[in-house]
Amino acid sequence: MSPATSSKKIGILTSGGDCPGLNAVIRAVIKCATKRGWEVYGIPYGTQGLISLEQGSCGIQDLRLRDHGFDIPGRLHGVDVLQFLSGSILGALNKGDPSDPLIAEEILEGYRLLGLDALIALGGDGSLDIIDDLARQGGWNWIAIPKTIDNDVPYTERSLGFDTAVGTVTRALYDLTFTAASHSRIIVVQVMGRDAGHLALQSGIAGGADVILIPELTPKLNDRILDGICQQIVHLRQCDRQFALVVIAEGVRNQAGDKEKYIGDLLAEQIQRHGTQLCQTGQPEFCYLKSLETRATTLGHIQRSSPPSSFDRLIAAAFGRKAVDLIAEQTYQQLVIWAQGQVDSKPLEAVMPLIKARHQAHVCTSPVTPSNPWVQTARDLDIYLGDPLAVGNADS
Repeated sequence: MSPATSSKKIGILTSGGDCPGLNAVIRAVIKCATKRGWEVYGIPYGTQGLISLEQGSCGIQDLRLRDHGFDIPGRLHGVDVLQFLSGSILGALNKGDPSDPLIAEEILEGYRLLGLDALIALGGDGSLDIIDDLARQGGWNWIAIPKTIDNDVPYTERSLGFDTAVGTVTRALYDLTFTAASHSRIIVVQVMGRDAGHLALQSGIAGGADVILIPELTPKLNDRILDGICQQIVHLRQCDRQFALVVIAEGVRNQAGDKEKYIGDLLAEQIQRHGTQLCQTGQPEFCYLKSLETRATTLGHIQRSSPPSSFDRLIAAAFGRKAVDLIAEQTYQQLVIWAQGQVDSKPLEAVMPLIKARHQAHVCTSPVTPSNPWVQTARDLDIYLGDPLAVGNADS
């Protein structure tokens, strides 16, 4: 047996926020690695698990994962349910500051005690940035798997969990459509995504939204944007629609350029106020907005839940298998990606400088671009995305 295929000891951890499909990746890694005769160790709560190991809170054998029906979490009477479960059986952590030398040293020592040949880390752009720094300090061999409902990891068309989140938001929009129609209301729905608009844009199209505001096209609210929203609502009324569905990504900022925890609530208030102002300027078509009720809904962490979709289960299997294959080939420091309908990988030496540079600039690592085909699709469907002139005059 060649060194590339000899027995290996690998670790796997999930870091950052949870999302659907994490357990399906863990399952795929265990199955593919066990088939090769490797040992797999699940590190609990991201890098915190390495600190626990260093401090003696857990033993190395406590972390061993095996491919049979008794001691892998998530199996019940031989029924393997990992690929169906949301969340992470290993736990995830999006707190802590390994830039602190003392904390970093504990993490590095825990990793040394575990004695791994390689690590598979599932994370978003922030988590991967942190783990990359630790890997450089500790000389780790590692493979990164992108997972985030924000879908903002560079070089991959899809991140694990995004497809399921789109489905979750789409179902919520479907339900909200009927209560909006029943009461002739404007319903504003705030969607996650951090500084990226992928989730709001794609779920908004799928869910039949009339207005979609994302930070890439509407960095912040202003009067021109509110004009456009009110005009869209008036246009719908002229087409015998007495309600409207407005989707806003959490990354859109208020008029002062500041982040709002509940930007959806703020927008709902401003739509009614702005409609009243337009009515008072002698534009009677806007006067009915005064009596039209506006409600806001923040979907919150339910967007991270739901059983993973079939597509997320498929890419979870493909990502897990690819990660094990890369380790077998001793092709380390790679980001597993989804491109042109199949799994591939990209050297981290090309990925991480882009992520780090954009983090330092406080901008989205993989934003929706104006040329994104979903942007044009939305416009062709007569969904209001914000007037391009409003973006150019964001300070107005």
